[in-house]
Amino acid sequence: MYRRTFLHTLAASGVAAALPGVANATTKEVAEQAPKDNSVVQPLLPPTNGPVPVAFLLAEGAVVVDFAGPWGVFEYVNTPATDYAPFQLYTVSESPSPIKVSGGMIIVPNYTLDNAPQPKIIVVPAMGEPSEAMLAWLRKTSKGTDLTMSVCTGSFILAKAGLLSGKEATTHHSALTLFTADFHDIKVKRGARFVDAGDISTAGGLTSGVDLALHVVERYYGRKVAEDTATWLEYQGQGWKNPNSNFFPKNPVSTEKHSFCPVCGMEVNKKTAPNEVYREHKYYFCSEEDKKRFDQSPEKFIGQ
Repeated sequence: MYRRTFLHTLAASGVAAALPGVANATTKEVAEQAPKDNSVVQPLLPPTNGPVPVAFLLAEGAVVVDFAGPWGVFEYVNTPATDYAPFQLYTVSESPSPIKVSGGMIIVPNYTLDNAPQPKIIVVPAMGEPSEAMLAWLRKTSKGTDLTMSVCTGSFILAKAGLLSGKEATTHHSALTLFTADFHDIKVKRGARFVDAGDISTAGGLTSGVDLALHVVERYYGRKVAEDTATWLEYQGQGWKNPNSNFFPKNPVSTEKHSFCPVCGMEVNKKTAPNEVYREHKYYFCSEEDKKRFDQSPEKFIGQ
């Protein structure tokens, strides 16, 4: 049952007044709830009439938790001063055909790149290699948004579209080294749940997208509304209040007992992992693909 429907049901029985965030408030009071902590770059102003349109850009292999987490956050936001859902959510893909995302789920997109309404927020999850049409749509459409955000390695897609050039950004911890190697004009930040760069924001891996989405709710509607949303979702993580709270501040260093792939940073099994010697040091890799990437430019992955 959708949150608003549920609240209307409770209101009819007199229970809603006892729930946090459901008390009456004026539009002015809601609008004046400016975010308080220093993780916020600047508040965002919601439309004076109607919801904030949010486009989820999807393609084959899109990671479900990357887009479903933020979708769930935006879906359950409640602002007492309005009688409609504050965020209008829809999916966008290159064609209207059903797409298979991670875990085998099948999704029929609401819109294509050609007919999607102009959003105020774009959400880009981890997925397969983006087409030139998708990158072109991102470049064009992001000019009219309040915020374009990525989750996990969706940051690579924003980078390929040229949207992160000269900005600070993050990605999944296993891709931080590769992200740094591939995009020298991006200030890659480790140990971050998310990085808010104003009109562009990037989240770390997977569930970090929930924290970034709550942070976005806070930018639009204030800390109280974001806290009430987290409470309703029974989400107890606090990363959305402290973006620098991820557990991966440094690239892991290989030891005699534990070896880490220099490309992705993941621990590998020396007995089975592809390996090679470079400058009298033996390196082990998660896959032949990572080894190939290393062979192309070893200096990019050593000493990061």
